[in-house]
Amino acid sequence: MSEPLITSPAGVLTVLSGVCAFFFFIEEKTRWKLFNYLPPLIFIYAIPAIFSNTNILTQESKVYEWFSSMVLPMFLVIMLLRVDIASTVKVMGKGIFVMLFGTLGVIVGAALSFLIVKNKLPPDTWKSFGVLSGSWIGGTGNMAAVSQGIEASGEEFGLAVLGDNLVYIIWLPILLGSKSFAGFFNRFTRVDKKRIEMLENVPASQQKTEHIKMRHFLYLFVLGFLCVWIAESVSAMMPELKPVLSVSTWNILLVTTLGLLLSMTPARNIPASHEFAMALVYIFVANIGAQADVSGLSASAGWFILACYIWIIIHGLFCVLGAYLFKVDIHSTAIASAANIGGAASAPVVASHHNEKLVPVSILMALLGYAIGNYGAFAAAWLCFSLSK
Repeated sequence: MSEPLITSPAGVLTVLSGVCAFFFFIEEKTRWKLFNYLPPLIFIYAIPAIFSNTNILTQESKVYEWFSSMVLPMFLVIMLLRVDIASTVKVMGKGIFVMLFGTLGVIVGAALSFLIVKNKLPPDTWKSFGVLSGSWIGGTGNMAAVSQGIEASGEEFGLAVLGDNLVYIIWLPILLGSKSFAGFFNRFTRVDKKRIEMLENVPASQQKTEHIKMRHFLYLFVLGFLCVWIAESVSAMMPELKPVLSVSTWNILLVTTLGLLLSMTPARNIPASHEFAMALVYIFVANIGAQADVSGLSASAGWFILACYIWIIIHGLFCVLGAYLFKVDIHSTAIASAANIGGAASAPVVASHHNEKLVPVSILMALLGYAIGNYGAFAAAWLCFSLSK
């Protein structure tokens, strides 16, 4: 058939949100082990891509443009409200430096791995490295934001999603299994016994909770749209250095900064901000999948995956170097890496395996990754673009 089956905005929104809801519902109800290896994210991207490439769902809709211009910057603001840098530093101390070393490893690793395989990849694949850097420094929200900022195509985003998940399958068990080497690692990094005792006696989190009310969602909408309005107005006046530093890039960076500033105000206490933002993030990922033309994906996928494994090794070495320089234990090092590579979904899993008392801190570290993810990923994208010439 020449015309896609679903073309109306209401139909497109139903499919995008329905795919997201379905896979999270299945994950929750079945607890299938499949989702330990293939998280809902990959299905949320792949199913709309399949629909649009088989003419079930249109690849051109006003919905897609609206999500990119309005919804994405709004959920970035809301997502960053819960970042608490002061509390993270207070509890983790030098462990924060290991996470920052891991972040540096992602940036440097992106450039080095791209340099190794760039002759085997299409010219614009540097964008996939930039997009994946967003995920590996922060999370899915950063991945989506950087994709929009550097104007990555659906195929380039899909390549990043593929690499992210194939590495995650290998890297998460390594982080979990690292607990077995705690004695050797802690002797190697010369960890002070006082730090080990401090981690064993971390006080339980006493986060204040409040019932979610209708007005809370209104607060989130107002703050989100206000920051989008301000960022759009200011970014239009900023100088461009395309293709990395465009109006879109400035918009994302400004929205990120405004979100972080709001996290230092009472706005950070608005209930359900993180959950609401993440729901929008996943619908946006489905939105990107629906626009992807996957016909040329397989040709470069193998070389990109190879680069991803080289890349994660470089990140790991940077984490170990940071742990050695700052005398940090294996538990904090594993959580720091998980906060980078896996974000808020994986950091608590690794923390609970190493030391359950560190679960609240692991979430804070993952949120810190959200805060720096866009800045670091744009730096990685710029490095890869520079090397692509």
